[in-house]
Amino acid sequence: MTDRVLLTGISGFLGGHVALQLLNAGYIVRGSVRNLSRADKVKATLAKAGADVSRLEFVALDLEKDEGWDAAMEGVRFVQHIASPFVLQMPEDKNDLIRPAVEGTERALSAALAANVERIVLTSSMAAIAYGHDKSRTAPFTANDWTNLEGRDVTPYTESKTRAERRAWEIMRAAGREKDLATINPSGIFGPLLDEDPGTSATLVQRLMNGSVPASPRIPLVVIDVRDVAQAHVAAMTSPNAGGHRFPMGESTMFFGEVAALLRNAFPAYANKIPRRRLPDWAVRVYALFDRDLRSNLGELGVLKRLDSSAAMRLLDRKLTPADASFIATGESLIAHGLV
Repeated sequence: MTDRVLLTGISGFLGGHVALQLLNAGYIVRGSVRNLSRADKVKATLAKAGADVSRLEFVALDLEKDEGWDAAMEGVRFVQHIASPFVLQMPEDKNDLIRPAVEGTERALSAALAANVERIVLTSSMAAIAYGHDKSRTAPFTANDWTNLEGRDVTPYTESKTRAERRAWEIMRAAGREKDLATINPSGIFGPLLDEDPGTSATLVQRLMNGSVPASPRIPLVVIDVRDVAQAHVAAMTSPNAGGHRFPMGESTMFFGEVAALLRNAFPAYANKIPRRRLPDWAVRVYALFDRDLRSNLGELGVLKRLDSSAAMRLLDRKLTPADASFIATGESLIAHGLV
């Protein structure tokens, strides 16, 4: 196979896994990084994971700069736009997240359309679907749902993902090419690390295992495995029925205390560091005064969300990887890389 895929954000957790699956499938992968000095590290990481890096190319692209986007599309058949800012700690100015997310999407899609690429797969998020709604809702969120930006507890990150995805669909509709876009909307992504960078989601497991979390807050995590999300990106790129659709992805929902219990059983050598007690809600609010990471997630306290992942399972033609396996793979990777 000689089709070339432009993959933005190749140095990230998900981007690396998508690159690995694309290379293993025989594609030429042109990965974007903000600085080409990172290219050798990415190449070595993918080679160590077993990829044939002879079909790996690099370009320098910045979500907030116009330079390089048109040239990056030369000879490209498909685009995987994965790059987007993602943090646990919300910035003081929400536009520090919103602006690069939206403008990066505009640059990537405009250049892709100008180059007449065949299909674009955009990494969106559950954040664009399941927030700002009535907290009493029990029904799973579906591809028809959008985050209500006027609702309560909408963070800058949630707003950035919602506005970026809405802008993507606007651009494609205006070009008359809505069927040439597919969006993947994952929940919290866990699973094996490809290098020593824990990223954002794995940092939650790292904090549970290294003793920095004294007790578990009553905050739920909707979980999906990075390998499933990567495979969905690749499948959505060529599946005839994927164009024009959104694909929510969340295998199950677990509270921090359940994750902690799972990790204690899976990694007994770390059991003494992993919290056993649940932090009462009032204590979470007090503790959040001194912990910005927790403060950013207070809106999720006790709010149980579920995603309807049936479309993603049809796309993959299988069930999703169980959340337990994803967390165990994360823990194993953290240990292997000396991060706990």
